[in-house]
Amino acid sequence: MRSVEEQLDIIVDATMTPAPIRIGITDALGLMCAEEVQATRSLPGFAQAAVDGYAVRAVDVGGAQSLSNRTTHEDEEQPHVEPDTSLPVVGEVAAGSQKPLRLQPRQAVRVATGAPLPTLADAVLPLEWSDRGRRRVTPHRPVRSGDFIRREGDDIQPGDIAVRAGAVLGPAQIGLLAAAGRDKVLVYPRPRVTVMSYGLELVDIDRDPGLGQVFDVGSYAVAAAAKDAGADVTRVGIINAEPRRLKEQIAVHAQKSEFLIITGAVGGSSARAVQEALGELGDIDTTRVAMHPGSAQGFGLVGEDRIPTFLLPSNAVSALVVFEALIRPAIRSSLGKRVLNRRVVKARSMNRIESIPGRLGFVRARLMRDAQTRDYLVDSIGGASGGAAHLLAGLAEANAMIRIPTDVVEVRPGDVVDVLFLQQRA
Repeated sequence: MRSVEEQLDIIVDATMTPAPIRIGITDALGLMCAEEVQATRSLPGFAQAAVDGYAVRAVDVGGAQSLSNRTTHEDEEQPHVEPDTSLPVVGEVAAGSQKPLRLQPRQAVRVATGAPLPTLADAVLPLEWSDRGRRRVTPHRPVRSGDFIRREGDDIQPGDIAVRAGAVLGPAQIGLLAAAGRDKVLVYPRPRVTVMSYGLELVDIDRDPGLGQVFDVGSYAVAAAAKDAGADVTRVGIINAEPRRLKEQIAVHAQKSEFLIITGAVGGSSARAVQEALGELGDIDTTRVAMHPGSAQGFGLVGEDRIPTFLLPSNAVSALVVFEALIRPAIRSSLGKRVLNRRVVKARSMNRIESIPGRLGFVRARLMRDAQTRDYLVDSIGGASGGAAHLLAGLAEANAMIRIPTDVVEVRPGDVVDVLFLQQRA
């Protein structure tokens, strides 16, 4: 029996990063940049007002040196505004204005945030630091040279690296691409994941199941999990067919995928048909993995392009646990994410949990915080070896999974355990 860590290493080593494509920056959020993007212009492209106020010469309102370039001592006389200081307001500049203005000594120009500064202006007097006059303005406080302005190139200079290759594109990176004048960027796209299901007992949800039949739950649940992990997902559904047709279907979809997932392809004699078809297309290993639930699973490489292919149990809970432990990290690896696994926190168990010796246990749970101590508390929903471990409704109520080490057979109330935080439930 192989450990979860060994199985994950095998899977991640086989994971492929899709070939880069060029897409619009509005569609690039969360993807890994595949090129180094250099700025071709300054940001800002001109000196501009950082606040609504008046463009002035600092010397005319009681200050001359920038606060960033001047050290103030407690015993040093503070700058002040002369009581009779009042400047005529000779114009107004709105954001986006392309009309150049020139400021003369002892004058002020009203400016909006983002407006270009008039020539000779070296500071902006904020509205709240003045009497807000329209024809003449009286400062209440002085400003220094450089105060409340954004200089040309303060953020980025031409030739600076705006976004580096390998960076995962978040909102700030998308903004930098826009600032660099780029409407498209070269990225590694979301991996294509194809999800199928196999089982003679399965029917799709648009049909009423008869005696001995059940809905195809697994492929819907796993497809949703793959999409949540960041993949581009195609759910094929049930692929029950005679061997030749089964092999053709798998081969066709493998050519269009970076990952192939087949639920119901392990456990029971009926799954042998899928495994035999896959055996003719590549190498599939069905060695059991030391985890519970989901010990029965398979992994291999299929087709000429050696596509990573996963065989999952028919039970939706087991399939989702295998996905969480082994497939989600592989998808995140192909996306270039640095953190492959969920956040793990230490929490105090609120109840007793039994686990299977020699297997890494994954127990669905509700993670909470004590209102007074702010300590994490975790309430299990079905034990690792409990009869209810296969029920999907419990997993739907969970926002976390307790991870029980292979050498632990019992967790007692009050014990501290590792908890994988899945997501916040509204």
